[in-house]
Amino acid sequence: MKTFLFSLLILFSSASFAAPTVEFETTLGRFTVELNQQQAPISVENFMKYVNDGSYVGTQFHRVIPGFMAQGGGFDEQMNERSSYSPIRNEASNGLENLTATVAMARTSNPNSATRQFFINLADNDFLNYSRNSAGYAVFGKVTKGFDVIRAMARKPTQSMGMMKDVPVTPIVITKVTVKQ
Repeated sequence: MKTFLFSLLILFSSASFAAPTVEFETTLGRFTVELNQQQAPISVENFMKYVNDGSYVGTQFHRVIPGFMAQGGGFDEQMNERSSYSPIRNEASNGLENLTATVAMARTSNPNSATRQFFINLADNDFLNYSRNSAGYAVFGKVTKGFDVIRAMARKPTQSMGMMKDVPVTPIVITKVTVKQ
């Protein structure tokens, strides 16, 4: 009986600390992101607002640079910018690094300007990490399934559209977002 109760206790305590995961379906396939709520609570809460309100659906990966990253979440198929909630504080000093397959908040030159756009690192991008000389880009998750879909994005031809560069010729659109945990 003690073993059974101990097993239940472990099961329930690990479930309460389980990282939330989000599955994205795109026009190229599916990928799953595990979020790091413990080290990036502000970024995860912000990201989940857009997941839960459904506004990532219909957005595209509008900036894809092979060997660097794939950025999305901010523009629809016609490159119309989607509305955003207020910017959040940069959490780049959280100890998470911009390694291959990690997900980070996109921002302007203002470190505290991240809203809805995110990017997925296609390589280890150490220069995006927080340091004494750089505010960095806040990592808040990692692609745990379907990274081949992200790599496939990087193989698609891109073009310039207005002032935007590296825009996929054929839009890579998010068609569905599902919270798994």
